[in-house]
Amino acid sequence: MAAHIVTLPGDGIGPEIMAPTLELLSALGEFEFEEHLFGGASIDAHGTPLTDDVLDACRRADAVLLAAVGGPKWDTTDPHAPRPEAGLLGLRKGLGLYANLRPVKPLAALYDASPLRRERIEGTDLLVVRELTGGIYFGEKTRTERSASDVCSYTTDEIERIARTAFKAARSRVTSVDKANVLETSRLWREVVSGLHSREFPQIELEHVLVDNAAMQLIASPSRFDVILTENMFGDILSDEAAMLTGSIGLLPSASLGEEAPAAGSPSTGSPGLFEPVHGSAPDIAGQGVANPLAMFLSAAMLLRHGLALEREATAVESAVEGALEAGLRTPDLGGDAGTAEAARAVLENLD
Repeated sequence: MAAHIVTLPGDGIGPEIMAPTLELLSALGEFEFEEHLFGGASIDAHGTPLTDDVLDACRRADAVLLAAVGGPKWDTTDPHAPRPEAGLLGLRKGLGLYANLRPVKPLAALYDASPLRRERIEGTDLLVVRELTGGIYFGEKTRTERSASDVCSYTTDEIERIARTAFKAARSRVTSVDKANVLETSRLWREVVSGLHSREFPQIELEHVLVDNAAMQLIASPSRFDVILTENMFGDILSDEAAMLTGSIGLLPSASLGEEAPAAGSPSTGSPGLFEPVHGSAPDIAGQGVANPLAMFLSAAMLLRHGLALEREATAVESAVEGALEAGLRTPDLGGDAGTAEAARAVLENLD
């Protein structure tokens, strides 16, 4: 029986990078795709970025593949107006996706595309494990004419389950990022992570690093990191910073997983996972055929690996992307002129 994948093209360049990704997946096996409106496109059609019907469809799927959401059309400071990003938060919450995995491994063919010197990024192979359903993004919010507040809240259970995912994914070391010198939530975070480490993962090295120091070390010495464990907002910021080590945010995939989230090689046994590129909807280049589809392709590889336990197919996609880049493929964000269609052809030609 073919795996059932819900696809959410979303906004901006989303539909442009979704189409070749489905072509790529179809070249690897038989999959059943079910497309739905999401984000700004759903606001235009239904007045909400995520309808109940779409959430139900995602819950029934084996995996969910998302392209991009958002754009200036829906930007607003009105707290009562729907925003595309609220659909993404609602989808993560509705599917119970608490673990966001963002691998960062600069490819040798693109070392010179990074804003950092080659010798600084060589050997970098890190994973950001970000907590997705707690913290300030989901805390109680208030707004008056003269003030506003956002509550940051975490429970010991929320911290422990994301920390366990990080320790399982680590090869040798977990760097837990917090702001324990200022924030009470970070002090709890540090205590819970330390306790779990001593009870269940003493063979893994654990270090605690303040978030501002972590931001500096990501630029000064990125290869020192193995797994970076962090709460929601810190992880959102640090993972985008880490993405630029590769030379372009257009190369970074991500996976959002729920209960029994695997470190690698096996599917989630709970809710279906959500797989999406790290970059946004890039409305300034939408419709021009120049969007880089590689992060979307690599997100499909994470779907194959973590969502469907198809390791061979996932590796084939990653090897095809690397092979195309080694052969000279460069999209505009990488200093070249290859458009979306040309990039897709290059990867398909390298698919084994």
